[in-house]
Amino acid sequence: MSTVQRALAVGLGAALLQVLMVIAFAWPAADIAPRDLPLAVAGPQAGAVAGTLAAADPNAFEIITVTDAAAARTAITNREVYGAIVTGDGPPRMLVASGASPAVAQQLTRIGQQLSGVPVARAEDVVPADTDDPRGIAFGVMVLPLVMAGIAAGVLLTVVIPTVGGAVLGLVTFGVVGGLLSMTIVQGWLSVLPGPYPVLAAVAGLVSFAVAGSVAGLAAVFGRVGLGVAALTMLLIGNPLSAATSAPELLPQPWGAIGQLLPPGAAASLLRSVAFFDGAAAAAPLTVLAGWAVAALALFGIAALRGARTEVAAPAEDPLPVG
Repeated sequence: MSTVQRALAVGLGAALLQVLMVIAFAWPAADIAPRDLPLAVAGPQAGAVAGTLAAADPNAFEIITVTDAAAARTAITNREVYGAIVTGDGPPRMLVASGASPAVAQQLTRIGQQLSGVPVARAEDVVPADTDDPRGIAFGVMVLPLVMAGIAAGVLLTVVIPTVGGAVLGLVTFGVVGGLLSMTIVQGWLSVLPGPYPVLAAVAGLVSFAVAGSVAGLAAVFGRVGLGVAALTMLLIGNPLSAATSAPELLPQPWGAIGQLLPPGAAASLLRSVAFFDGAAAAAPLTVLAGWAVAALALFGIAALRGARTEVAAPAEDPLPVG
């Protein structure tokens, strides 16, 4: 292939990659809407409210009926629902949790205003977002650096460290130190994320380990192909489908659910659970991240075994004559 042909091929490939990135990042953001969003209704008119919501859009909400306002608040703090509509004693009242998703809280607030007939009616924020980040902008942006740094670390470990043991040591070091330092900045300096620092640092470290380990592990087994597939999966699929700035139920399905099976989406959900909900509903995203971390170690194990078998299978040199 001539230089001109290679240049044309590289330019075409880069243009196609750009198109994929525009689609991956812009499409989910342009199609934000509730899709089976868990929502509680309570009080004597709960059935009527549920019927009204279903008539407006039968696929928008997954309605859960609870007894009263106290039960609705419990469901919110347990992360079973994103909000609740409480009826009785006047117009319907809306309970929201901006800590779970400021975008969802805003949408539910508008719905509460429509139901109450009072345009300026305010919703009660049961689990508010951090006062220094009320719209969740910093939280949404925070997930991307964790993913990008993990990809970069995975690439560097692949290129610089020639041995599997050294790569694993570097991976563990990156996870521990990266988690501690990132949460020091996010929580200590920027003060945009509440919650226990050691737990948040452990979550950030697990995210870093899972992302970097997946990239380096696939590269160790499959070479450059594995490196490219892992990096593009985390960047083009995992990050835009993470729902860090919205919620999985606001994204087109099944992509919202798929995003929660990748490290970026699981990271966003786990950080929210730890920071705002005392660990409620943390089991699922923690399992996802732990699964990716274990898979990364398994890939390194495969690479190590394959290297050992190669050494065993290599023909031994003829011994030098003694005399």
